[in-house]
Amino acid sequence: MTTRGRAALALTATVSAAALLAACSGPSGDTGGDADYTPPASDLKAELTYAFWDASQQPAIEANLKDFNKEYPNIKVNLDVTPWGDYWTKIQTQASSDTLPDLFWLNGPNFQLYASNGKVAPLTPLVDGGYIDPANYPSALVDLYKLDGVQYGVPKDFDTIGLWYNKAIFAEAGVAEPSADWTWDDLKKAGDEISTKLKDQGIYGVAGGMDGQTTYYNTIFQAGGEVITADGTSGYDEPATQAGIQLWTDLIASGASPSMQQLTDTPADQWFTSGKLAMYYGGSWFRGAIGGSDVAADVQVAPLPKGEKQATVIHGVSNVVAANSKNKQAARALQVFLASKEAQQQQGEVGSIIPAFTGTQSSFVDSLPGVNLQVFLDAVDYAVPLPVSKNSAAWNAFEAELLPDAFSGARPVADVTAELAKQMNDALAKE
Repeated sequence: MTTRGRAALALTATVSAAALLAACSGPSGDTGGDADYTPPASDLKAELTYAFWDASQQPAIEANLKDFNKEYPNIKVNLDVTPWGDYWTKIQTQASSDTLPDLFWLNGPNFQLYASNGKVAPLTPLVDGGYIDPANYPSALVDLYKLDGVQYGVPKDFDTIGLWYNKAIFAEAGVAEPSADWTWDDLKKAGDEISTKLKDQGIYGVAGGMDGQTTYYNTIFQAGGEVITADGTSGYDEPATQAGIQLWTDLIASGASPSMQQLTDTPADQWFTSGKLAMYYGGSWFRGAIGGSDVAADVQVAPLPKGEKQATVIHGVSNVVAANSKNKQAARALQVFLASKEAQQQQGEVGSIIPAFTGTQSSFVDSLPGVNLQVFLDAVDYAVPLPVSKNSAAWNAFEAELLPDAFSGARPVADVTAELAKQMNDALAKE
């Protein structure tokens, strides 16, 4: 599973998980975890289970564990790799029966559900003891794994969003390539011009879709809007939020973008890799799809065009320790090790992700020679955390149900977002 999958939700499983976890939750007010943490003696004997969903990262994880075992040779770590489609069902079942793995991955949309139900051990003793310093990671990502002021997860990696574009298409259309100072108006103008000039070839200027992380969340934040407000209510009825949605409606209406039906039939990333799309709003993980594609030689990336301000969504995976782990000292030792600069540097060199630890990302930047992947690191400075709540899946389902009518123009954006805000507020009130 690519990085993009971390923000996608298995909606039905997660909604049902909320009820199951609440029924068997631990004390949600427990914010301290074990009072203290002391690194274990080097001869500590323990057996841990470390669960994750992305098999492509296993070589990097195994390299990490080899070094971990140099320090703790008697701590055996069993890897439990479960494909994304089954991972959350498995974790949900384990959480409801208090048999969670000692250490496991959580993503932003699912984090609050497990933390609020007492299933995750707080990082408080590790932070207070100086074993993990949140300042070493992007602040927006650190905040994503914080609940009620308490840190629970250690950022493992991160992703941001950029404007991938096809230089050959721009050259053929005679349109200037995107630059760092582009605005929404520049995006619209270029998209319209490319679609008009290359219409006979079936080429479009730009595309989005129903993936909030890569498309409309970014434009909502760029317009100065919110998905969830500071008081925990929906921001979809705010004019600025509606402006962020309207951009995509306008692009489709003008013909700069394929229609919603076309994007349902063929996702935007496939339009891009097949050479039929000039610009694609995509995450840093998309470099994996570019490397072996037919358009690889023509690809470049630029920062997202600005609205009222610049913004991009940031997301990433976090390593967490199960609150009821029977080997918590050993599990925390592994958590600390995986959070270290050395381990994350190794993750970047061996794996396919951007390590979260500041200063360990050079391998990612160099992975596509000639392509400005530095864009994704620079975006950290203006990044906004992926919007989440204790049961994100409930209102994500309403987004998926209602927003297509706004994007397609079937209903006015203001009407759709007003209905979405009402349904979302009902869901948030039940959390």
